[in-house]
Amino acid sequence: MKALRLIATLLDYPTQEVHGNLDLIENLVREDSSIPLLARESLTLFIHQAREKDLLDWQSEYDGLFERGRSVSLHLFEHVHGESRDRGQAMVELLRQYRDAGLELSVRELPDYLPVYLEFAATQGNQALGWVMDVAHVLTLLQARLEERESDYTLVMGALLRIADVEVDLAELRKQVAGEERDDTPEALDKIWEEEAVSFTAPDNNSCPSSRYRPSPAQRCDDVSTVQWVEAPISQPLNMTRS
Repeated sequence: MKALRLIATLLDYPTQEVHGNLDLIENLVREDSSIPLLARESLTLFIHQAREKDLLDWQSEYDGLFERGRSVSLHLFEHVHGESRDRGQAMVELLRQYRDAGLELSVRELPDYLPVYLEFAATQGNQALGWVMDVAHVLTLLQARLEERESDYTLVMGALLRIADVEVDLAELRKQVAGEERDDTPEALDKIWEEEAVSFTAPDNNSCPSSRYRPSPAQRCDDVSTVQWVEAPISQPLNMTRS
């Protein structure tokens, strides 16, 4: 499903290639009749806003939004399993699903990274949107938190929810998010770094710190190929455990 690939591209770390081809991406969005009208309008507006930004500014904005704190992390299991030991096993299971479908990730790739997940879902034919629906509870939470931060990326996440035809009632989530403490402030980040420093001095082999599952700078900057595909049967959607 081409629309999911377009969403994956816009949610991934901004690169020179993407920044230089926003006109092409906009044309693809406009020509894709599978994308609902409101979703097309949202994506087009996001692309227009991105086009007006210098690439370095766009990258800095992305880092500041998605790489500081955990509440809007694009790693799905951050919101499903948090720091529990179930997270590692969930990673293994999702990676197995990818391999069964013919997807081979590089050693630096993280299977629960949303753009990678959408790239995979896009190959699953009639079941593509089923994979998106399977993580709809995470996507709606991300949408509410992105709205709270008044981020342009609400346009992309909202478009994804419309493409998947997710019925979203954000009222309760907005109340929840409004009462959450920000985890991207200097004070909150200092606290996280202190906790990670303690974990580093006294490692627990069974723990699953979130930093292990975030893209490295090399991955974000497309230093390695994102995915490689071989022909394989379509997989069944993975039913993630709801938090």
